[in-house]
Amino acid sequence: MKARRTQYEIFWEILIFCKTPKTYTSIIHKCNLNSKIAQEYLNFLLDKKYISIKEENNKNLYETNEKAQEFLNLFSKLYQNLFEKNP
Repeated sequence: MKARRTQYEIFWEILIFCKTPKTYTSIIHKCNLNSKIAQEYLNFLLDKKYISIKEENNKNLYETNEKAQEFLNLFSKLYQNLFEKNP
Protein backbone atom coordinates (compact mmCIF):
# COMPACT_ATOMS: atom_id res chain seq x y z
CA MET A 1 0.00 0.00 0.00
CA LYS A 2 1.41 3.37 -0.98
CA ALA A 3 0.84 6.17 1.52
CA ARG A 4 -0.16 9.65 0.48
CA ARG A 5 2.66 12.14 0.18
CA THR A 6 3.01 14.83 2.78
CA GLN A 7 3.24 18.50 1.87
CA TYR A 8 6.93 18.39 2.71
CA GLU A 9 7.52 15.53 0.29
CA ILE A 10 5.75 17.45 -2.46
CA PHE A 11 7.79 20.58 -1.73
CA TRP A 12 10.94 18.44 -1.84
CA GLU A 13 9.92 16.83 -5.17
CA ILE A 14 9.26 20.21 -6.77
CA LEU A 15 12.49 21.74 -5.49
CA ILE A 16 14.62 18.79 -6.60
CA PHE A 17 12.94 18.67 -10.02
CA CYS A 18 13.39 22.42 -10.54
CA LYS A 19 17.13 22.46 -9.87
CA THR A 20 17.22 22.98 -13.60
CA PRO A 21 14.53 25.34 -14.95
CA LYS A 22 11.20 23.63 -15.65
CA THR A 23 7.86 24.62 -17.13
CA TYR A 24 4.66 24.61 -15.12
CA THR A 25 3.32 21.74 -17.22
CA SER A 26 6.40 19.59 -16.67
CA ILE A 27 6.17 20.15 -12.91
CA ILE A 28 2.52 19.07 -12.90
CA HIS A 29 3.33 15.89 -14.79
CA LYS A 30 6.51 14.95 -12.96
CA CYS A 31 5.10 15.62 -9.49
CA ASN A 32 1.67 14.17 -10.32
CA LEU A 33 -0.33 17.24 -9.25
CA ASN A 34 -3.45 18.85 -10.62
CA SER A 35 -3.10 22.44 -11.82
CA LYS A 36 -4.87 24.04 -8.84
CA ILE A 37 -2.79 22.21 -6.25
CA ALA A 38 0.42 22.75 -8.21
CA GLN A 39 -0.23 26.48 -8.32
CA GLU A 40 -0.74 26.56 -4.55
CA TYR A 41 2.56 24.78 -3.95
CA LEU A 42 4.44 26.94 -6.44
CA ASN A 43 2.98 30.14 -4.98
CA PHE A 44 4.08 29.05 -1.51
CA LEU A 45 7.61 28.28 -2.74
CA LEU A 46 7.72 31.60 -4.60
CA ASP A 47 6.62 33.46 -1.45
CA LYS A 48 9.38 31.72 0.53
CA LYS A 49 11.83 32.61 -2.25
CA TYR A 50 12.78 28.94 -2.62
CA ILE A 51 12.04 29.13 -6.34
CA SER A 52 11.98 31.91 -8.88
CA ILE A 53 10.44 32.36 -12.30
CA LYS A 54 12.53 33.26 -15.27
CA GLU A 55 11.40 33.81 -18.82
CA GLU A 56 13.12 31.94 -21.61
CA ASN A 57 11.89 31.73 -25.20
CA ASN A 58 8.55 33.27 -24.14
CA LYS A 59 8.05 30.55 -21.51
CA ASN A 60 8.00 30.95 -17.75
CA LEU A 61 10.40 28.54 -16.12
CA TYR A 62 10.57 27.70 -12.43
CA GLU A 63 13.99 27.26 -10.88
CA THR A 64 15.09 26.34 -7.37
CA ASN A 65 17.06 29.06 -5.59
CA GLU A 66 20.03 28.65 -3.30
CA LYS A 67 17.79 29.58 -0.35
CA ALA A 68 15.97 26.25 -0.77
CA GLN A 69 19.14 24.27 -0.05
CA GLU A 70 18.61 24.48 3.71
CA PHE A 71 15.13 22.91 3.39
CA LEU A 72 16.46 20.23 1.02
CA ASN A 73 19.30 19.34 3.38
CA LEU A 74 17.05 19.20 6.45
CA PHE A 75 14.36 17.17 4.68
CA SER A 76 16.91 14.68 3.33
CA LYS A 77 18.48 14.27 6.77
CA LEU A 78 15.09 13.76 8.43
CA TYR A 79 14.01 11.25 5.78
CA GLN A 80 17.26 9.30 6.11
CA ASN A 81 16.95 9.20 9.90
CA LEU A 82 13.34 8.03 9.79
CA PHE A 83 13.60 5.48 7.01
CA GLU A 84 17.35 4.75 6.89
CA LYS A 85 17.40 5.35 3.14
CA ASN A 86 17.63 8.28 0.71
CA PRO A 87 14.42 9.98 -0.41
